[in-house]
Amino acid sequence: MKKISATILAFNEEKRIGACLESLRGIADEIIVVDSGSTDRTVDICSRYGCRISVRKFDGFGAQRQYATSLTTHQYVLSIDADEVLSPALQESILRLKEEGFSHRVYSVARLNFYCGFPVRHCGWYPDRQIRLFDKRYANWNLRDVSEAVIFRDSVRPALLDGDILHYRCDTPQQYEAVINSHAKMKAKVLAAKDEEIGFLSPFLHGMKAFLKTFVNCGGIFEGKVGREISRQSYRAELLAYTAARKIKKSSC
Repeated sequence: MKKISATILAFNEEKRIGACLESLRGIADEIIVVDSGSTDRTVDICSRYGCRISVRKFDGFGAQRQYATSLTTHQYVLSIDADEVLSPALQESILRLKEEGFSHRVYSVARLNFYCGFPVRHCGWYPDRQIRLFDKRYANWNLRDVSEAVIFRDSVRPALLDGDILHYRCDTPQQYEAVINSHAKMKAKVLAAKDEEIGFLSPFLHGMKAFLKTFVNCGGIFEGKVGREISRQSYRAELLAYTAARKIKKSSC
């Protein structure tokens, strides 16, 4: 049977990482956890599951994921977050690959995102296909701070696995808003580093574009109150990122 290394990024995830690790039982032959300095019981929980743990200061998502990949010992790497769980169907798909052998170098999987326990199938949140299982000899993470992705040669075509990654984004609206704030700060630095000028109206215009895309183009309107809230947060995320980026550019002049 072929072997798989699983990688997890973690920071203060004591409430959710147990479910993640449970879903990897019988799937992952080793689990690498890169922790960003948790102050709760995250590391203790991972230790009880026999994970190999490395503590590393957070340096952007892409760099952190690639570092985790560098610690693996098996050829195929399954990347999953502490707030994600493999669905039973996805577990079966991966077990079948391990038994029959890998016929592709890169595999994609649909991700079903949950907002405060509610499964969201619009807003651009589903199927939200992700490259999460790959042969590390032919694919690796880019080093982007946000919107990181697995990169590979143009001639490689990802195979779609049956089943979903279940992503529990937040337990409360406040928790989701805190994540938005954190990601907006990182995105602001990326935007500010570009040569493009950020005008006075840019934050508002990009925010409205994000809202309309989420609510209208991606069907957020069909999700009722949840769809409106997610669309509002999409607006807010872009507004914060571009506003902060504009301030950074102005201060550096």
